[in-house]
Amino acid sequence: MDKAHSSPHPGTNKPNSSSSNSASRKLGRAGSHSPGSGSLGGSAGAGGGRGSVLGNSVNPQQARKVEGVLSKYTNLIQGWQNRYFLLDPDLGQLHYFVNEQGKSQKPRGSLPLIGASVTQSDEAPHMFIVHSVTGELYKLRASDAKEEQFWIGQLQTCARRHSDSSAKGRRLKGSDEHLSVERSAGGQDVLVMSQAEGQQKNLVHSIDSLPSRGPLSCLDQDLLLLKATSAATLSCLGECLNILQQTQSHSQAPPPSSERHPAAQRAPSDGVPVWTVPKSPSGELLKNGGLTPLCSAEPSPALSKRSTSHGTEHHMGLEDINPSDELTDTEDNDEEDLGVLDDQRSIILHLLSQLKLGMDLTRVVLPTFILEKRSLLEMYANFMAHPDMFLSITAGATAEDRIVRFVEYYLTAFHEGRKGAVAKKPYNPILGETFHCSWEVPREKVKPQVRSNQGSSRDQGRAPNNSQQAEDSSAGCYRVRFVAEQVSHHPPVSGFYCECRERKMCVSAHVWTKSKFMGMSIGVSMVGEGVLCLLEHDEEYVFTLPSAYARSILTVPWVELGGKVSISCAKSGYSATVTFHTKPFYGGKVHRVTAEVKHNSTNTIVCKAQGEWNGTLEFTYSSGETKVIDTDKLPVTKKKLRPVERQGRTESRRLWKRVTKSLKDGNIDEATEHKHRLEERQRGEEKQRAADNKAWTPKYFTKEGDGWMYIHPLWKPT
Repeated sequence: MDKAHSSPHPGTNKPNSSSSNSASRKLGRAGSHSPGSGSLGGSAGAGGGRGSVLGNSVNPQQARKVEGVLSKYTNLIQGWQNRYFLLDPDLGQLHYFVNEQGKSQKPRGSLPLIGASVTQSDEAPHMFIVHSVTGELYKLRASDAKEEQFWIGQLQTCARRHSDSSAKGRRLKGSDEHLSVERSAGGQDVLVMSQAEGQQKNLVHSIDSLPSRGPLSCLDQDLLLLKATSAATLSCLGECLNILQQTQSHSQAPPPSSERHPAAQRAPSDGVPVWTVPKSPSGELLKNGGLTPLCSAEPSPALSKRSTSHGTEHHMGLEDINPSDELTDTEDNDEEDLGVLDDQRSIILHLLSQLKLGMDLTRVVLPTFILEKRSLLEMYANFMAHPDMFLSITAGATAEDRIVRFVEYYLTAFHEGRKGAVAKKPYNPILGETFHCSWEVPREKVKPQVRSNQGSSRDQGRAPNNSQQAEDSSAGCYRVRFVAEQVSHHPPVSGFYCECRERKMCVSAHVWTKSKFMGMSIGVSMVGEGVLCLLEHDEEYVFTLPSAYARSILTVPWVELGGKVSISCAKSGYSATVTFHTKPFYGGKVHRVTAEVKHNSTNTIVCKAQGEWNGTLEFTYSSGETKVIDTDKLPVTKKKLRPVERQGRTESRRLWKRVTKSLKDGNIDEATEHKHRLEERQRGEEKQRAADNKAWTPKYFTKEGDGWMYIHPLWKPT
């Protein structure tokens, strides 16, 4: 069979090649380079033609090398890139090279296939994932379905052959000592896990095959509980196996390759579940998109435009709202814990019986009693509960001071946005839903604190370059304005934008919420990123968001955050890594978070932080100075918004007012009915647009590259 080659993937060799591509670089950083994003459509994201098989033997037991071009998702250059792959069945390894010409050199990366799983993925067309028992994984794409099946078949055959050979070899070993040595290779453990998974699948099939009525039905509560707990047990065993494999790989595994997936680099102490059970849909890594953006060394071209704008233009989305129409929010947004769900256990069990490990919950209708009394769009607004800390970022005298302030604000934003650890979820916004609000911040609350030589803090009052801003704010307060919109329904993507014209700063972000079933937990990945722009300093900070996990969904549900996120400024060369640690199996604290701020060129750590994101946080600076922030004692600034009767029909509070009222009254059936009507209206409008062949057009955001941008940001001249 001849080798089939495809044309190089656009941007493979020159990801940051020329100034003519600078606009796309900006859009790339403001967009989400995740599997399944819009940029992957068509040929741009696909690999080459059918791989070639070296050797003429038709005996499947005889080694045959397979090679060809596939698209590989790599975090190194943020996207899909064509790579030349070589499957070596003798060694049981999958190698890849930058191109075919480089295959005579050392592989760019290698993945051991013994005990590995190869599964299809619905994240992108013709995509499949290869999970190694070492914890490393490759996300790959073929050019078409035929080639996808070809590679999957070859990889699965190779993995099975080496796993079986390893198992037979162990059976030939007579001594326990040799047996224990062989176990360290991981094949025995993987084999046992594979058998356990098969037995669990048989159990589920036996329960599902029972009649729906009669003395013993498939809806029997005890059987549903057995079905759910068996899936959760298998999931936990998978985590335990992964921990053992990672511990062994520290002493046995080769050094990581330069394009290794971030999952392979994460230490077990991060506490984020990594699934490596063979042939299981739970083999997918759940994190906040897994994307730690690496910014270009150059500032984005948008920065060069911002110096001419300085916030003096008319902003349609925000200026449509008259400040005099807005009143301080008086809603009681406190949420009670769900507690023990005895009354709703049958509902949850029935729901769990329909789910599979790793299943995408985007289209699954969840019970109404687990809903918060607010929309997801309003939840994003509540991340701005401390606008004084937000505005103080730009008042920092140095680039180091500004990124430290941003990290301080970032870590204190989640306790109000997430309502502590209450295990409830906001309303899923309907397409076109919007939310507007603002905050008034007294100027004296935004006095910059500048550390002299990074030592003790001293109060500088307002910086000289802010004097004009103070005069512009005649009411004695800075005004921070916020707008959010649901810009896409499938996948569910929200865009939000916040600005303060007086302080010449704004933040724009888009988030794709991906929910997955994990046995006894539900994981929500927040795929996407945001960009904070400080026009005074010509700086922009790119940041990502953590995942959320609802735990113990059959007993007393609770929520925790997990995952590693990044904050980076290309111009200043400073970056920060924030890790939200999930609770370990045994012992350990909940809601723990750590952070580290460093100067990239010198690799100098300038600030460290640790504590709980919904409790006390301690910051330590390079000078030895420390600061403690108790989020429980931080004053929350109430947002201002128009009364419901003066809001538009698609604004969140008005749109969900009947559902909210019914939840407050404790009438779950009525709330469910009102929620169902909204969802049916959305489906009807979607069908009508399809019949009229009309695409949906958001009001305040526009699609740019893979992301969504606010139509009139502060830095963009009109």
